[in-house]
Amino acid sequence: NNSDLVLTSDMADVALVVRCADFAAKAHVDQRRKNKSKDPYINHPIGVAALLSKVGQVTDPVAICGALLHDTVEDTATTIDDIRKEFGEEIAGVVAEVTDDKTLSKHERKEAQIAHAGSSSVPAKTVKLGDKLHNLSGLAADPPDGWSVERIRAYFGWSMEVVNALRGTNAGLEAALDEVFAGTISIDGKDIPCIAPGYTAGDWKKATPTAEVD
Repeated sequence: NNSDLVLTSDMADVALVVRCADFAAKAHVDQRRKNKSKDPYINHPIGVAALLSKVGQVTDPVAICGALLHDTVEDTATTIDDIRKEFGEEIAGVVAEVTDDKTLSKHERKEAQIAHAGSSSVPAKTVKLGDKLHNLSGLAADPPDGWSVERIRAYFGWSMEVVNALRGTNAGLEAALDEVFAGTISIDGKDIPCIAPGYTAGDWKKATPTAEVD
């Protein structure tokens, strides 16, 4: 009957998501985040996928899988062909859309994210929103060692430019990001606005290193 068909379809989606989570966990097994707590890297893609589900109310398994796999090609030895062979063309396409070109300089990669954001597919845009929300929330609470206030604010400003190019994709994620942008970061006991007063497009370049990878 129809209920059996729906259950079968739902379980297939669950199985796919679990396979993607397992693949990502193995790909990122030796990696740590750059925050002071040095969290296991896999916490990030799982956190992005969870934000898509909880905050964005996203039910598309392609987007959820894209979130789980979004850093595998950029930050591990995994290739797009590996993703394609394991999970198919649609998911591989989303991962490719959200993967930076490491042959470009740091500033060029960040400029490319802003330039290409608006023309991305809906699943890729959704993953990018979740990625920014997870990164920014973590940055405000637990910034990496050695990051100055100026560099942290530059990251927030650049992220806001990317998010502005993604608007109209997911109201829940965008509202949550707006709350983050309107918030503060605590530095040496002082609450400082995440976005520098008078910020204008491109200001992020002034305090963003040109070679170091985030």
